[in-house]
Amino acid sequence: MADLKDSPGNHPVPAGHRVPTVVVDDVHVTYTVNGARTSRGSATSALSRLTTRRRTPGARQVHAVKGVSFAAYKGEAIGLLGSNGSGKSTLLKAVAGLLPPSQGRIHTQGQPSLLGVNAALMGALTGERNVVLGGLAMGMTREQVRERYDDIVDFSGINEKGDFISLPMRTYSSGMGARLRFSIAAARSHDVLLIDEALSTGDATFQRRSKERIQELRTEAGTVFLVSHSNRSITETCDRALWLEAGTLRMDGPAKEVVAAYEAFTKRR
Repeated sequence: MADLKDSPGNHPVPAGHRVPTVVVDDVHVTYTVNGARTSRGSATSALSRLTTRRRTPGARQVHAVKGVSFAAYKGEAIGLLGSNGSGKSTLLKAVAGLLPPSQGRIHTQGQPSLLGVNAALMGALTGERNVVLGGLAMGMTREQVRERYDDIVDFSGINEKGDFISLPMRTYSSGMGARLRFSIAAARSHDVLLIDEALSTGDATFQRRSKERIQELRTEAGTVFLVSHSNRSITETCDRALWLEAGTLRMDGPAKEVVAAYEAFTKRR
């Protein structure tokens, strides 16, 4: 992954002096899935495969992203939609630098932050301790974490029905954990923030607060990518959308137009 400022042959900045934050140039992502079933007590056979350097039986190559190209700009909120297995989450991981492209290049301005990875939370630790560690992982100083701690907890809403912040994370529901992750990530500005299904958790109040915070993050200079199975979340939160299907980019345009085309497609299936 290269920085936009240092990359030769960058895409030209369009009229209006928009600043590109992410350029995805003919990107393919391929990875290996080990699909073979193994019986219990197969440690010996697994060791044999390692020592003889044989391929795992049943391993197959998955071509998850196929020749995707687009540019994202400072201040944009971009929704990603498509059916299950269309490559949305894989593309986010590639932009975040977690999955290297097998072909093509990704150029970024600054460090992308993938929600739920940079703010990794540990089940054995309390919510309070995870706020500190998550904040540090997101690039905040200890002083900044202390200053924003109360706001993070209040935003997440996990203490509304008890002192859950003092309990181990393993006692949280999946929704509570997702809300705390989003709250930590949203406590600071990002050059590029990648959100995968974070707005599908929580009640209407939390979803409203999340959407408002995304708008603030855009104003504060960043670019936000949002993967959601809720078309309404995309049209309400994003001004632009990318529609992926079977790893290919089917449509890139205004969010309402892309969502309408996608919904028409799904009704015909």
